[in-house]
Amino acid sequence: YPQIGIAAVRVLEAAGFQVQLAPRVCCGRPMHSQGLVENARRQAKRNVELLYPLAEQGLPILICEPSCAAAFHEEYHDLLPGDPRVAVLAEHVHLIDDWLAAQFEAGLALSLQTMPRQVLFHGHCHQKATVGVAGSLRALRAVPDQQVSQIDAGCCGMAGAFGYTADHYDVSMAIARDRLAPPIEAAPDALICADGASCRQQIEHVTGRRVFHVVEVLAQAIDRAETERAARA
Repeated sequence: YPQIGIAAVRVLEAAGFQVQLAPRVCCGRPMHSQGLVENARRQAKRNVELLYPLAEQGLPILICEPSCAAAFHEEYHDLLPGDPRVAVLAEHVHLIDDWLAAQFEAGLALSLQTMPRQVLFHGHCHQKATVGVAGSLRALRAVPDQQVSQIDAGCCGMAGAFGYTADHYDVSMAIARDRLAPPIEAAPDALICADGASCRQQIEHVTGRRVFHVVEVLAQAIDRAETERAARA
């Protein structure tokens, strides 16, 4: 989903930050979730080697995918026990929503067009189990007049690769249709938002609705603000 990375850079640069694409390999979460522990350990070790120098400089390392961010905060401590760099790195790794929300609360001024619309947000399971969704909701509410609410649902049913296998498909669909799909289908004009790739895939598959990442929503508000200023000039 390159459009999410593009939107992230758009938002950060509009806020006055210089963005560097960090050197990295896959976080190892897909391997770890399938029981390939040694493969995941190699990925974790390589990421620590690549990213620790950035953390040493005090640079924030922003991640758009909740499961990837959770790997740095949770699994890496188990995969690389005794490596003091893991804790230091984890302190500098942030889900981009949470980091942006903290910047807004600290007084960051970002030109965002008023958006009088309803936004329904679905939180990723790893996100809800670790940092929570408060940062995502605060970031979305930075857009003036945007009416943001969290969908009262548990897991979307996709759960990484779980919902892709033939023997899990029916269970995956039943979970999605229980509490996630109904409020989305009941709000045909709402904008649907979810950070997790598997969550977006599941919602789009079940409801046919397009789903946006938080940074995509913020980028839309920035672009519309700039379009309106240009029209007035």
